[in-house]
Amino acid sequence: MHDSTARNETEQVHAKVTYGRLLSYTFENKGVFAFAVFSMILVALSQPAFAALMEPMLDGGFIDKDPEIIRWLPYAFIIVFLVRAIAGFASDYCMTWIGRRVIQTLRAQMFERLILLPNNYYDNTSTGETISRFIYDVEQLATASTTAVTILIKDSLMLISLVGWMFYLSPMLAGVFLVLAPIMALIVTVVSRRFRAISKRIQSSMGNISHVLEESVQGQRVVKIFGGQKYELERFYKNNNHNRNQNMKLMVSTSLSTAILQIIVAIALAGIIYVAIQEGLKDNLTAGTFTAYITAATMLFAPLKRLTNINAVIQKGVAAAESVFEFLDIESESDRGDYSADKVRGELRFENLNFSYTNMSDKKVLNNINLVIKPGETVAFVGQSGSGKSTLVNLIPRLYNGYDGKILLDGVNLDDYKIANLRQHIAYVGQEIVLFNDTIEHNITYGIDDVDKEKLNEAARSAHAMEFIERQELGMQTLTGEKGVLLSGGQRQRLVIARALYKDAPVLIMDEATSALDTESERIIQSALEALTKNRTTLVIAHRLSTIENADKIVVMDKGNIVEVGTHQDLLNKGGAYSLLHSMQFSESEKDS
Repeated sequence: MHDSTARNETEQVHAKVTYGRLLSYTFENKGVFAFAVFSMILVALSQPAFAALMEPMLDGGFIDKDPEIIRWLPYAFIIVFLVRAIAGFASDYCMTWIGRRVIQTLRAQMFERLILLPNNYYDNTSTGETISRFIYDVEQLATASTTAVTILIKDSLMLISLVGWMFYLSPMLAGVFLVLAPIMALIVTVVSRRFRAISKRIQSSMGNISHVLEESVQGQRVVKIFGGQKYELERFYKNNNHNRNQNMKLMVSTSLSTAILQIIVAIALAGIIYVAIQEGLKDNLTAGTFTAYITAATMLFAPLKRLTNINAVIQKGVAAAESVFEFLDIESESDRGDYSADKVRGELRFENLNFSYTNMSDKKVLNNINLVIKPGETVAFVGQSGSGKSTLVNLIPRLYNGYDGKILLDGVNLDDYKIANLRQHIAYVGQEIVLFNDTIEHNITYGIDDVDKEKLNEAARSAHAMEFIERQELGMQTLTGEKGVLLSGGQRQRLVIARALYKDAPVLIMDEATSALDTESERIIQSALEALTKNRTTLVIAHRLSTIENADKIVVMDKGNIVEVGTHQDLLNKGGAYSLLHSMQFSESEKDS
């Protein structure tokens, strides 16, 4: 029991801190917020002003028939409603402006964080979950940071002004509210915990829905060909139904808490009316005062209802804010280095290198790697899948950190380089073909502002991409489509190679760079790559051993260890692991022939 109470208190403190952090974004726009609050005050004061006009209307207009009151009363009503309308519009506009500004700021901060996150985040988080944070969670914050604040300020001011007016008429009412206020506060506190728990489950279900959608869209061909429609429908229905159930639970909790609080308010109003009648029986209240009194009492219902419902909105906002701030608080890529080099020779040295992924720290992916790669050397890495080849080359541009040992570029530890400067010296062509939904030109010159047209055309020609580019009506300005869907697999791969050629970096990493090409295209590009590797440090990973026979050095890896190093002919003569791999591929090629 004690642990449960302590946990609840901790959650409440954490929720307050989170909501306070969210409101700090709202208060950044101090001038607009101040004007919105001023407008809310005018709206709040218009409520008792309207109730107060009931008294002269009845006593002075209908009973006494005072001509002076009859003359100015209609103008007073017009002024009150005009002030209310203008102030209401101003407050709504200002708070909506602030809300959209908060979302704009948070999404910008989230995207800045997203592109700086380490690869570990992408390895362990689905794209759907990330997209759900950007689209669904952030939208919840607009309501919690502005709509909720508007209701809290405006309706609280309305209640204060109305109750103040009623207390002015009859101080005995204070006792009724003082008795019922603690009960209402207790209900709100108890229900808040449930609101927050359900809201978190709703966010999780939205992330699952986004994940299923993402996989179904990206893998739509596999879904169709392998008949996975039923399985995907069942997955989507399960997550969609869970989302509906959680929203219904939230609605039930909201409605019940509102109903209970309204019953309490009704009891309070019944007591108010009873007191008012008793005062009237004592001839302390006129008909006009009594009517003004009842009008103010009935006006309490609308702001009270909104205030009781706002708790659900705030708790949804707190749950969403926890998700967003958790994302914003993820540590970016480590970039503590302060060394920069205008140009590097390309010498790479691995000393006693060990590495494990964070989610499998008990299993070494790389084990005691020692290797020297001289400037301008072409070094090929071969081995069975899972031998650690890709992991090793991915450590060079610091896509992963947290390894033991050293990796040196031109004698300087990679961690000492500024990460942007380090990557400036590296070109990369990976197994996954990454093209953006943009023009061919922008895809080749990606990340470089000043485009050299001559260099661009040369890179395209060297990658044998100009052959199909020139056939396009728009040439270099042709759109590639999402992930290059408007191009063939071989064409997409040639553009990726052209991108590496255009960057012209002193260190080139080719991880299965020709895997998507047919044999003829690969043979053509191989000649271009041979010219490219001159006076350039090149690291090549290839399953087709025929493509790396001319490498200066071949490194054979197995289960994270380097088992052999040498030239193609030396390793064949040795008759070890490389010779076995070569004979297996040679046999397979003969069978294919």
